[in-house]
Amino acid sequence: MSATDTTTLPDYAPIPRAALGPALNEQGYYVGRVERNLYYVTDGTYISAFLTTSDGVVVLDAPPTLGNNIKRAIDEVAAENGVSNKVEYLIYSHHHSDHVGAASLFDKNVTRIGHEETRNLLLRDDDPARPPNEETFQDNRSLEIGGERIDLAWHGANHSPDNIIIHLPDHDALMLIDIVNPGWAPVFQSNLTEDIPGYLEAPANALAYSWKHFIGGHLGRLGTRDDLTLHQQYMADIAESSRRAIDTVDYTPYFAKYPDNPWAAFRGGLEETVATAAAPVIEKYTGVLAAADVFTESTTFQVLQSIRLDLGYGSWVHP
Repeated sequence: MSATDTTTLPDYAPIPRAALGPALNEQGYYVGRVERNLYYVTDGTYISAFLTTSDGVVVLDAPPTLGNNIKRAIDEVAAENGVSNKVEYLIYSHHHSDHVGAASLFDKNVTRIGHEETRNLLLRDDDPARPPNEETFQDNRSLEIGGERIDLAWHGANHSPDNIIIHLPDHDALMLIDIVNPGWAPVFQSNLTEDIPGYLEAPANALAYSWKHFIGGHLGRLGTRDDLTLHQQYMADIAESSRRAIDTVDYTPYFAKYPDNPWAAFRGGLEETVATAAAPVIEKYTGVLAAADVFTESTTFQVLQSIRLDLGYGSWVHP
């Protein structure tokens, strides 16, 4: 296979400096303090977190791209602060492999905690890299580990059926994965979300809690409440623009061109609708959210379909 000629690849808008995280070390990770004994570790694309306690370390997610660098980060912090580096607890935000696919690196006796549907899905997937969580909860659960409080809550399906909020009130922090990428636009189709109405509601659920530091699971930096508010406005603009496009784009020329091929006609009309809806959002957010010019059309497609199919907007009944 020949290498791709980079001169043929598209150019994109520069990345705003505020979107970038800290520089990585020679091992390819950065570990930083969130607050007190809560830390985060990132490889610039994925983020995990851990809490050092008198009852051992609590790890929050184990992305495989970080892998053993999670252990190295824990060892580094433990050595600097004279605390135990033994991982005793692992909390799963949800079942997806890109966030918990390194879970098997930790001792089999580690207590694994997550939503009941996370356990169901991990049992279904039967992936040795992701041992199912033995401890489950349905709606809410408060943990007290080594004198530290961790509140877990499920507000319904969003990015996935089992994605939860992890709130650390004593550390002024909240973790919610694959909803908001601080400083960045969502990746393909709203961060590959399964439930768009739940995805659109999730930031408001998070903002209802008291916190200062946001752990979103992706890219290199922590987030703020302003990051969630900006994300909400971006998604609201996509939804509003999608409704306008549904109301205005005429599919008639496509059905005239392809009278015997409704799929070709629908594709043409849909692509025009998505492009029409995405264009003003891309213009507004380029330079504000990193990669707004890269992925806004993809997210608009997903949101527009949800508006049509979940909300019934633009649907009509034949007379």
